[in-house]
Amino acid sequence: MPTALETEVVDVRTPARSVINPWVIAGTVMLATFMEVLDTSVANVALPHIAGSLSSSVDEATWVLTAYLVANAIVLPLSGWFSTWFGRKRFYMGCVMLFTASSAMCGLAPSLPILILCRVLQGLGGGALQPVSQAILRETFPREKQGIAMAVYGMGVVFAPVVGPTLGGWITDNYTWRWIFLINVPVGVCSLLLTSLLIFDPPYLFRKTLRDGLKIDYIGLGLLATGLGALEIMLDDGQKHDWFSSRGIVAAAVVAAIGLIGVVVWELRQKEPVVDFRLLKDRTFAISTASMFILGFVLYGSTMALPLFLQTLLGYTAMQSGLALSPGGLMIMVMMPIVGLLLSKIQARWLIMVGLVVSSLGLFEMSHFDMQIDFGHAVSARVVQSLGLAFLFVPINTVAFSFIAREKTGYATGLINLARNMGGSSGIAICTTLIARREQFHQQRLIEHLSPLDPAYQSALAGMKQMLMTNGANSTQAAAQAQGMIYNNMQQQAAMLSFNEVFWILGALFIAVIPLMFLMKKIGPAKGPVAMEH
Repeated sequence: MPTALETEVVDVRTPARSVINPWVIAGTVMLATFMEVLDTSVANVALPHIAGSLSSSVDEATWVLTAYLVANAIVLPLSGWFSTWFGRKRFYMGCVMLFTASSAMCGLAPSLPILILCRVLQGLGGGALQPVSQAILRETFPREKQGIAMAVYGMGVVFAPVVGPTLGGWITDNYTWRWIFLINVPVGVCSLLLTSLLIFDPPYLFRKTLRDGLKIDYIGLGLLATGLGALEIMLDDGQKHDWFSSRGIVAAAVVAAIGLIGVVVWELRQKEPVVDFRLLKDRTFAISTASMFILGFVLYGSTMALPLFLQTLLGYTAMQSGLALSPGGLMIMVMMPIVGLLLSKIQARWLIMVGLVVSSLGLFEMSHFDMQIDFGHAVSARVVQSLGLAFLFVPINTVAFSFIAREKTGYATGLINLARNMGGSSGIAICTTLIARREQFHQQRLIEHLSPLDPAYQSALAGMKQMLMTNGANSTQAAAQAQGMIYNNMQQQAAMLSFNEVFWILGALFIAVIPLMFLMKKIGPAKGPVAMEH
């Protein structure tokens, strides 16, 4: 039975919270979350500047990215457990505070080791912001507006990685790389003030402390941190060190396998796990989590591959390639609220299937790119892909929690956000490897035709030699230059074919996910306040 004081506290808090507009709460929780997701990609284009400023190599500077992603991945699945320990609001504010303070330290870091350490702290502080903000949004909006809530969340976590490289390049070119971290400080302070005034823990979220018998699962925490950290390092550094020909990558893979298998086995035997893998017993949540992994894989893989194609083969600057992606990001922002409204009229799985087909069409269009495409062609293909992505993120996040108990929302959001982040890391690593390996394969096949016995090669060589001689080169110089030009063209064609194949694979991956939608439990459009929960 609650005491008189407890009753009074509940009676005071409930009316105060009920008068707060849910859109104000949505803006509050997404403020810091947007900046956190932005920081996963905003530093990418600034690495050469960071390396030069701190007297290090670009390879050493890549640890600025890796350190953040490793710390981020470790904290993501633990957000539900930490919310139970500290209280959700207190934990969220603590994360914002750590993220803001470490961002300031990153901007002021005098050396690379200190910057990497600050990025670890920034990743630890920022990792939980995504799942906690998603849980708050789900509780703030009634069931019939869950699609809109997830649209708000999606605009933050999908749009931010797209605009990150463009924004980072603009800040670095016009100011200094330190400002890509320092701009987080005023946003973080504003988020802290608004959170303290507007956000409250739900009445069903019971906080447990060590005095109440809450036990810290050191073995589970250790296995999770070790496994995810090793996996992230393996994915980030694999291609750089030629994957399993490197002892370090083999060691990371073994540690990751032991840690991740071990944490699943261990946590399934615990009464109060730090990560509740039992949630994956629900078929709909498990399929949604797998779909979110594929979504992260394709989103981050294509977001890496398209600018790389434009810059390396078509000569675009970092800013120009970023501008080619920006219309796609705007399409996502425009369409997500519309998709959120459609969820009240159409079953989520049908919307997901539409998104998979449309997005794959955009990727298949990219698989037909050649060296003559113009800016508009690249933009239009990306816009079609992004149109499909808008139909994926909101319905998947909405349907995932349909049969998850409210008190387990924090654990569930941690798992599904981890799936998206690890999918993104895997997508970047595997697409990078495929581009490099397939380029080598196509180069070996094409070079077979650069033979004195090949009539087409001899004809092209003679024509190019004649053109160079017409422009003033002598016969010897023209012959050497013509061979060099043809070889360079062959390398470009090999690279183009490798990019085409990667885009085709990403599109086919989305098509392969469609049959999974028929395995989901049937969930009707959200039209009322009654939640579908077990």
